[in-house]
Amino acid sequence: MIWKRQGKDGQSAPLPRLVLLALFFLGGVLMGQVLSGRVPDVTGDELGRYLTDYLRLDSGTERTAAAVLSAAVIYFRYPLLAFLLGFTSLGVLLLPCATVAYGFFLSFSVCCFTAAFGADGVLLALSVFGLRCAVTLPCYFLLAVPAWGTSAALASLSFGHGRRAAPVVYGRSCWVRFGGVTVALLAGMCVDLFLSPWLLRLILERILGAG
Repeated sequence: MIWKRQGKDGQSAPLPRLVLLALFFLGGVLMGQVLSGRVPDVTGDELGRYLTDYLRLDSGTERTAAAVLSAAVIYFRYPLLAFLLGFTSLGVLLLPCATVAYGFFLSFSVCCFTAAFGADGVLLALSVFGLRCAVTLPCYFLLAVPAWGTSAALASLSFGHGRRAAPVVYGRSCWVRFGGVTVALLAGMCVDLFLSPWLLRLILERILGAG
């Protein structure tokens, strides 16, 4: 859908949608912080054992395929979901829910690291989530904001039988945007695969005393 026509067609401008989705994301972050305080203390021990095993088993080549697949899922799940929801009227409700879930699980994971390892947990969280968030978060909003607009337009067509809503057009800009986001996600994923294990190993060796 062409953004310049949205105002003339009576659809909402992108800035209010961006603000609303950002508020949903912030709400998810706050929920994650609150609920992370109820995690049992044994979770910290389990996380420590998992990271220790990670150091011992990280041989580089044996887990390459699994690491690539895992990174692809992590990088593409929320942006791709946002893009696809733009093709259905259900996205009006599901996009805010996905945005809350994104903020919640990110915040919850970071809080678990900090609760288990204190100040060192901040460094661990940065090594694991820092680059990922720097890439995926802007990409998510770049796709989610227009997707929410097209989804709202589809909902208007469904409930108004097309009498009060302009037709929804997925123009060239929609696919160019998706292509650009895909390239950015792939680039970030490749850098993450090479950089994050090395950085994480350095921090874990410092915290856990692993060799």
